[in-house]
Amino acid sequence: MMKLVCGHWTTWLIAATLALAAACKSPKAEDTTVAADTVTKASTSPRRDSLRADSSAVATGHTVLFVGTSLTAGLGLNPDSAYPQLIQEKIESAHLPFATVNAGVSGETTAGLLRRLDWLMHGNFDVVLVESGANDALRGTPVITVKQNLREIVSHIRSAHPAARILVIQMEAPPNLGNNYAAAFHSLFADVARENGATLVPFLLDGVAGNRELNQADGMHPNQRGEHIVADNVWRSLAPVLRQVATGL
Repeated sequence: MMKLVCGHWTTWLIAATLALAAACKSPKAEDTTVAADTVTKASTSPRRDSLRADSSAVATGHTVLFVGTSLTAGLGLNPDSAYPQLIQEKIESAHLPFATVNAGVSGETTAGLLRRLDWLMHGNFDVVLVESGANDALRGTPVITVKQNLREIVSHIRSAHPAARILVIQMEAPPNLGNNYAAAFHSLFADVARENGATLVPFLLDGVAGNRELNQADGMHPNQRGEHIVADNVWRSLAPVLRQVATGL
């Protein structure tokens, strides 16, 4: 997988370097916090009212929480075009009783997510997907630090919601940081998932990273076409989990 990913990173790397330089001009970019009104419940999108028409998801209280970076928040896309919202459409098409909540925050690192996790844990959810680490890699944060932060994030979720199903989304480091860093970064996600009994979701941007036709002008964030591929990537791992939860397995 690493060979496949690295082969598509040249364009992404140039854009990422420029974006990181811009981010570093803003103080404490990694300390971005989230307010209550920035968390989007996909089922209440103004373009869709299917859950209001069929309230089974609300009635059963099944909720899927997505926490992550701008890749989850859907930076540069219409509010209802981010992959958590596209997954809501898949959930409804599959007649599964779940509502999705998008708690993505642009610019956030694993440390930033760890700091706001207490606030997020006040909510009720049955499944949580964790997409974090990409901004750490752009900053060259030591892998051991990223791994420990991610381990604490998953452990905290497990402690606060013992019955929740947790999925950790694989992210990758740009190759300019060296093969050793990239390999260690790649491995940390599987390690954390295995240690905590979580499900590992393959690379979020598989088939999208480095493809100009599937990304926005910044070369980093998927456009609408690319976002549908991202949603498909996540759905392949998420759908079986939702079916198990829905049937009480």
